[in-house]
Amino acid sequence: MLSCKASDNIKLAIPRPKIDGPKLFNLLDKQREYFEYYLPWLKLTKVVNDEVEFLQMTNRHMGTNDALNLVIWYQNEVAGMISFNHFDNLRASADIGYWLGREFQGKGIMTKAVKCFVNLGFEDYGLNRIIIQAAVDNETSNAVAKRAGFIFEGTLRQNELLDDVFHDENLYSLLKNDL
Repeated sequence: MLSCKASDNIKLAIPRPKIDGPKLFNLLDKQREYFEYYLPWLKLTKVVNDEVEFLQMTNRHMGTNDALNLVIWYQNEVAGMISFNHFDNLRASADIGYWLGREFQGKGIMTKAVKCFVNLGFEDYGLNRIIIQAAVDNETSNAVAKRAGFIFEGTLRQNELLDDVFHDENLYSLLKNDL
């Protein structure tokens, strides 16, 4: 099984849809108001089976090398997810997306997960460039990018649709030779 050990307490692993799906759904559902603004796709995740089907789809995308979604585990509990949302094979690049349950935030989990994921991307997937795009007002996501060593490249104007309004996004990147 593909997995990445970020620390003694943090690991990233391929989703097991029928096992991890209910856990991820419950984590998101109990904090729906907190997450929906920055994760607009959550509005489409209404019941457990929606999450199970999503994980099945992400595993198919992994099989076709289109994307990679992994579950973040912290002290043997499902804590969130991290993904390469799309592999751009011509540019040897990918963009990272991530979310973490509120009770797991503030412990350095996501920063370690991103660093582990970056290594996986450079070493196992042959990437040269990895990007993170974060809404300008998403302080937590911007802080993760900075702590993980990503370089701020600029702001993309009205690049993300959140709550039916376009928002500016900060663009960060990390190159293989930056490490």
